[in-house]
Amino acid sequence: MTPLVTLAVLVAAVTHASWNAIAHHIKEQLLSFTLISGGGALIGLITAVFVPLPAAGAWPYLVISALLHIGYYALLMRSFTLGDFGQMYPIARGTAPLVVTVIAAVFLDEVPGGWQLLGVAVACAGLTGLALWGIRGKDTRPHWPALLAAGATGLSIALYTVVDGVGVRASGTPLGYIAWLMILQGLVIPAYALWRRRAALIPQLRPYAARGALGGLLSVSAYALVLWAQTKAPLAPIAALRESSIIVGAAIGALFFKERFGAPRVAAAGLMVIGIGLMLQAG
Repeated sequence: MTPLVTLAVLVAAVTHASWNAIAHHIKEQLLSFTLISGGGALIGLITAVFVPLPAAGAWPYLVISALLHIGYYALLMRSFTLGDFGQMYPIARGTAPLVVTVIAAVFLDEVPGGWQLLGVAVACAGLTGLALWGIRGKDTRPHWPALLAAGATGLSIALYTVVDGVGVRASGTPLGYIAWLMILQGLVIPAYALWRRRAALIPQLRPYAARGALGGLLSVSAYALVLWAQTKAPLAPIAALRESSIIVGAAIGALFFKERFGAPRVAAAGLMVIGIGLMLQAG
């Protein structure tokens, strides 16, 4: 985890929280993700013209990752429809690092050292605190369908993180890999929306076009930075550091969506910072 890799992942965390906030703000979730995934596919098509094709060994990972990303989008749409941004986003993101750590250790022989493992655990404790505080208190009660959707979203994040971590290393071209991933995953939701809405789709998309295009650009940028980082460092610390986006997401929820960000959430965010420090110390 060099300073450059750390900076790239932190920038990715901010851009990721930002595009998720844009997706949540557009209340028609099908329209929101049509614009964001469609914008990503367009950027992928343009980028693919100027970069090499991924190596043959990377294509099975690209196909599997595209399917996982489509499932991720569907689950994220569901969780954003059912719950608050400041609650759903932390749960979805906070589930992933521990799952990635276990998968990377078991299948990729990337066993974290003692301090690094402690850092991941402390960071995840902070993420869990940020998530669980949102389901307590007099003004918010647990909504189990939303929580299950957010948890399943986190599992899908963990799975595609590991698949892409292996695939991008086999591709020989991180930019080529991200371009074709955006193409493969990005056309499905717009095609589904066109089938559902037909001629009404374009007029419905028009009021949100600018925000959706920005969301698509931020989405591609965030994941491109993460994929590049995965070619330079082990998967588990990148997955944990990337989840600092939860702090950004909680702040966005408080500032723009008027959701709670009280002392317990501040304390949980502090745990996240301590965990990141331990994790980077180990690196």
